[in-house]
Amino acid sequence: MPLGAHKAAIMGVAGVSTGDVVLLSTQTASNSALIEFTSGITSTYGEYIFRFYNVNPATDAVNLYFYGSTDGGSSYGVTKTTTFGPYANVDAADDNNTNFGYHSGKDVAQATGAHFLSYQTGNGADEHVAGELHLFNPASTTYVKHFYAKTVEYLNIDYAGENNTAGYFNTTSAINAVKFAMSSGNMDGKFKLWGVKN
Repeated sequence: MPLGAHKAAIMGVAGVSTGDVVLLSTQTASNSALIEFTSGITSTYGEYIFRFYNVNPATDAVNLYFYGSTDGGSSYGVTKTTTFGPYANVDAADDNNTNFGYHSGKDVAQATGAHFLSYQTGNGADEHVAGELHLFNPASTTYVKHFYAKTVEYLNIDYAGENNTAGYFNTTSAINAVKFAMSSGNMDGKFKLWGVKN
């Protein structure tokens, strides 16, 4: 979609709409253990987009995780199947040292573990992870709930990386809350939630 048509929604404040995309809420992590969106994920929209900016962990070499809930955030043990890949990274000092692959060990296979959005993000003052996650039709009581994400990060080993991940919540109950957290320790950063009309 062209930026001009939706600039107010993408860059603006909650409740602003310029068409199909509506910014629903913004949260800021400040040495926070987690960020939760426990309202706003309803049947109103067929797609929800979460974007996160400059998420800097307090602990070195940790991962940004994503969870879904069917009970408003009281628990996050929803069964899911996920993939982590393809990913690519390059040595920030030597672009001859590159990696491309698939992290099979980061998959979740019909289990309740966390979905990886990043891998070994550094905690330096200039190191962080950013990206977006799309969640489709979470209010459905008929279908499983698909999602995919793309992130970019600065790894703890001074590599720049890109990650592509996807999966689905294997439930016909509505997903009505989500949580973001690091695999260990707290984080700083900004998180935004949009609804996309269908």
